[in-house]
Amino acid sequence: MKLLALKPGESVLDMGCGAGSIAIPLAQAGHPVIAADFSPAMLSTLDAGIEFYGLEDLITPLELAWDDDWDLVAPVVKAVDVAFASRSVTTTNLKGALAKLDRTARRRCAVTMVANSSPRYDLHLMNAIGVSVTRSNGFVYAFNILIQMGALPQVTYFESPRRDTFDSLEAGVADFSRMLEHGNEDKIDRLRDYIAHHMIENPHAGEPGSKGVPQGRYMLDHIRKVRWAFIAWEPVSVPRP
Repeated sequence: MKLLALKPGESVLDMGCGAGSIAIPLAQAGHPVIAADFSPAMLSTLDAGIEFYGLEDLITPLELAWDDDWDLVAPVVKAVDVAFASRSVTTTNLKGALAKLDRTARRRCAVTMVANSSPRYDLHLMNAIGVSVTRSNGFVYAFNILIQMGALPQVTYFESPRRDTFDSLEAGVADFSRMLEHGNEDKIDRLRDYIAHHMIENPHAGEPGSKGVPQGRYMLDHIRKVRWAFIAWEPVSVPRP
């Protein structure tokens, strides 16, 4: 939200809004928000949040996917001051997605994309047990596409910390084994040994975590960090006559 650098009262499109983790605080700060997502379940949760916080006049939910024809169901051209997608650019047509944000915003656009490996992986753990992880270059493609579009994108990097918790060694192995794929399934014994030697008591066990679920009894002795690229640019498209 800080990186968006919104001006007081500016309207925004939150594309891929999920349950409203950004849309709701933006509305609480006085910004009219078009909160768009392809998932009816997410929008249903958002609706509950809108009602709970009394934000009916500031948030407009919209069922919308990147690959939809935005001329039919999306906000009109230059409908908002700022259009952004936070960690939600999930499409095979990246150029088309960036162009749709560009055409919807009057002043500023932004996307946040992963800048190393997928958030599903713990790079520290994977390196420790000798598993190679493919790093995502989607943000590089986005930057280059924007240059080709005639924009001057600015990139800011930041990290978000995560702590995975679990109630027993085997529960931890079962949870982290999701990271062993693409031929790395045979590393399960190395994974178990690593967790056994690096699991520590969680001082916040039983307390609600980031998703409201009670935290487990144990966690690893390092913080899992995910690096993100925040890419912002001034729109280059002009309204069609």
